Amino acid sequence: MLYLKDRGHVHPLASEITPREVWRQRRTLIQGLAAGAATAAMPALAATTRPGKRDALPGARSAVPGAATMEAPTAYADVTSYNNFYEFGTDKADPAQRAQGLQTRPWTVVVDGLVKKPGRWDLDALLKLAPMEERVYRLRCVEGWSMVIPWVGYSLSELIRRVEPLGSARYVQFETLGDAKQMPGLRSNIIPWPYVEGLRMDEAMHPLALLAFGLYGEVLPPQNGAPLRLVVPWKYGFKSAKSLVAIRFVEQQPRSAWQRTAPQEYGFYANVNPTVDHPRWSQATERRIGDGLFAKRRPTQMFNGYEPQVGQLYAGLDLKTNY
Repeated sequence: MLYLKDRGHVHPLASEITPREVWRQRRTLIQGLAAGAATAAMPALAATTRPGKRDALPGARSAVPGAATMEAPTAYADVTSYNNFYEFGTDKADPAQRAQGLQTRPWTVVVDGLVKKPGRWDLDALLKLAPMEERVYRLRCVEGWSMVIPWVGYSLSELIRRVEPLGSARYVQFETLGDAKQMPGLRSNIIPWPYVEGLRMDEAMHPLALLAFGLYGEVLPPQNGAPLRLVVPWKYGFKSAKSLVAIRFVEQQPRSAWQRTAPQEYGFYANVNPTVDHPRWSQATERRIGDGLFAKRRPTQMFNGYEPQVGQLYAGLDLKTNY
């Protein structure tokens, strides 16, 4: 097993974190098993039901092809309590417990690099940039678990078009908040901070690539990447950077945080591909959160089920070499 050492402590890589089923009470698990069949039959319309936990952020149902899976959404309680957000800790329960004090106002996002119109965008300006839409996307994590989440936001391309990238801009780099005062996870060196991710320009311009401000019809909870995050549904979850503070347009391919940490395990593309195993386990199946402990694992779909929409982006590319 591969581990990272920091100040006398041993930290596993993201891929080493085994989902802690014990964090959920036994009674809740049994109830989830009993309710599984009924939940599976629910239509995607259930995603519009507000949980009433945070400020409302409604979105019109999106007309983008592939933006509305008919699978039943994962329960709000699971979506908001089972998270990867290493800035707040490596345990799945850490973000929900430790992120509640995250200050999301005032909040600005720097957009610069190879663009005609660089600038600093206030959160309110970003919220008004384009009409909000509801997108019910599958989320597949490299660790082998998945969810179905009703996001609220608009295509990242809406922002990209307004800043007018130069012809030399081939990639988009995303940087997340790195504030050790608010984020206890930054006290460790498990990965280089701040968290950095990137997309090819054509990937970023694809209409399914989402700039998300909410889920379940409400503003994002801190543990889910408030106040705005990236959601790229055909890639593994670590590509969808949370709590964004900078978006930069660059000519050279960015080196993401996980590439810098373990390049033998985490490639730039991170497309969901069941035929390409992780170096230490198969990616052929997944465990849907909410199905229950004893539910059969599901076959993983190529590009997380979005191959009809995004497969053409990778025509001629060796997806085993470019993992």
